[in-house]
Amino acid sequence: MQRQDFRFFHPLRVRYSEVDAQSVVFNAHYLTYFDVALTEFLRDAGYDYHGLVAQQGLDFHLVKSTVEYLAPIRFDDELEIGVRAARIGTSSLTWALGIFRRGEETCLSRGEVIWVCAAAGSHRSHPLPADLLALLETC
Repeated sequence: MQRQDFRFFHPLRVRYSEVDAQSVVFNAHYLTYFDVALTEFLRDAGYDYHGLVAQQGLDFHLVKSTVEYLAPIRFDDELEIGVRAARIGTSSLTWALGIFRRGEETCLSRGEVIWVCAAAGSHRSHPLPADLLALLETC
């Protein structure tokens, strides 16, 4: 995974509370970083996630998340988390994510997050909303 694979990056600085006894970011925080970056990607693109739930009665279920730890990330590192839609299915959306130090090319961690669109409350898959598909074509 390379920096040029992404057009969107969310900046984040590692806080002291996120590192473990080995002075590196504790593994569970990587998923939080990915979640924050996904939220900011959608916000930056102007997508109304709350409207999806309230007006369309749809929601996303997380069905898979993976993290690969490629190099240590430490306290006070300034990060840039890249986000892109890697695969768009009928009802599923696979996100690719990469964590880089600010201004550097080396990928420190990469991940994949898979969402499935579902009718709220039913847990039954539903086709991805047209407005989201249109937005992803432009991002």
